[in-house]
Amino acid sequence: MKKYEEMLKEALQKIPERVLKESRLEIPKVSVVVVGNKTIINNFKEIVDALRRDKKHVAKFLFKELATPGTIEERRLILQTKLQRGIIEKKIEDYVKEFVICKVCGKPDTHLERERRITFLKCEACGAKEPVRNV
Repeated sequence: MKKYEEMLKEALQKIPERVLKESRLEIPKVSVVVVGNKTIINNFKEIVDALRRDKKHVAKFLFKELATPGTIEERRLILQTKLQRGIIEKKIEDYVKEFVICKVCGKPDTHLERERRITFLKCEACGAKEPVRNV
């Protein structure tokens, strides 16, 4: 008869890798190009789609946090300053922590609801409803 540890090890080896991932939320790596004094995020639409958020909301957050004006052009975001990819990735992580991940259960299954003048982060998994700051 096999020991518990041996059986557990066998079972873990048979589980597909995609099931072992901690989070279902996978944000695409930021594709950044610096042209002159502008920084262009080429895959902005893919990032916004992965987050399930309005592109205007995410863009407004980035404009404020990075203290720079910018514009949305089709699938990309143009920032009016030179920025490194690491800085942009950090700000997108900050956005995810504040406006995507549920503070109660930690799942990304949320959406933003506006009631009167207050915006709430509503979790579809656990039902929690937390107020978030306006951008």
